[in-house]
Amino acid sequence: GKENVDSRHNRGRGGETTRFHTVNVAQPVRFSRKCPTGWHHYEGTASCYRVYLNGENYWDAMQTCQRVNGSLATFTADQELRFILAQEWDLEEKTFVRKDQRRFWVGYQYVITNRNHSLEGHWEVAYKGSSEVFLPPDPIFGTAMSENENVLCAQLQCFHFPTLRHHGLHSWYAENCYEKSSFLCKRSQTCVDIKDNIVDEGYYFTPKGNDPCLSCTCHNGEPEMCVAALCERPQGCQQYRKDPKECCKFTCLDP
Repeated sequence: GKENVDSRHNRGRGGETTRFHTVNVAQPVRFSRKCPTGWHHYEGTASCYRVYLNGENYWDAMQTCQRVNGSLATFTADQELRFILAQEWDLEEKTFVRKDQRRFWVGYQYVITNRNHSLEGHWEVAYKGSSEVFLPPDPIFGTAMSENENVLCAQLQCFHFPTLRHHGLHSWYAENCYEKSSFLCKRSQTCVDIKDNIVDEGYYFTPKGNDPCLSCTCHNGEPEMCVAALCERPQGCQQYRKDPKECCKFTCLDP
């Protein structure tokens, strides 16, 4: 019943001021959450990253990443690697290496071509469907190597201390693939709704944020074509609290 209202001046027809209470006002929205809880987002590759602490061998780690629609992490450029090294991952005391050092399985394998006086070989991307071009430098060889193994698996070592972390200090290890280790998964950014559910391409959803009355379409992992509902204040209630996850739902705080 408030047609032709100029929302900027709250004026109705005939120039009269129309008084009504709007609880949620549509505002330009910045969406900062493009990854599920526990994942870190990097804009440069539109990807999400997560460290898993349950120690698994390389092959089991690869399957765990696939179950969350990802793969063991590989890197497209030095900037992406620096982003990984700078993160303060949510790590528990439980770890498989020294407390100040962290090692993770990542998506590379070292193929041995010569076992003479020194091991010779080259890095390959473990996930054949990957288009990554960044390959690690010569590795440090692990201590648990078998003479029969011709393929070793990559561990990225980073450091827990902030000064070392932010300087990008790190090492690459070629390790026996059946050793157990934490691992780093990577997946494409995705739409995540206000209740932390992953949303498929093309579906409507309410993005994470401060407005539960927003409805958007998921397109390429981004919320697009958003519309907002406006809620009037609950009648007969002077003090109330908005539900942060349900549109136009209130709790009355009056005595």
